[in-house]
Amino acid sequence: MIDCRIIKSPSQGTIDILMRRKGSGRDTRPECVDAVGLIQGRMIDMVIAADIAEKAVGVTVEDIRGSCPQNMILLAIFGDTASVESALREIKRKVEEGTNLC
Repeated sequence: MIDCRIIKSPSQGTIDILMRRKGSGRDTRPECVDAVGLIQGRMIDMVIAADIAEKAVGVTVEDIRGSCPQNMILLAIFGDTASVESALREIKRKVEEGTNLC
């Protein structure tokens, strides 16, 4: 099971939180941050979701570090609003079809 949310026009504080927690380090910032898609699920599903998102549209996907007792993984999908919405739609479509995601 996965959980998805989108933040349109994220505040600078929200972006700062994500930049501090992203796996690739603070120094690298995505070029376009008009929207942020947040998706949480099991590791295997999140790797597949990242692949689907990056293949579907021009977005940047980052893992967001945290400590979750249920071993859930959080991904942030950065991009323009239309691209982030499209990426999340494609992930949800694949989940509903039962394709690629368990």
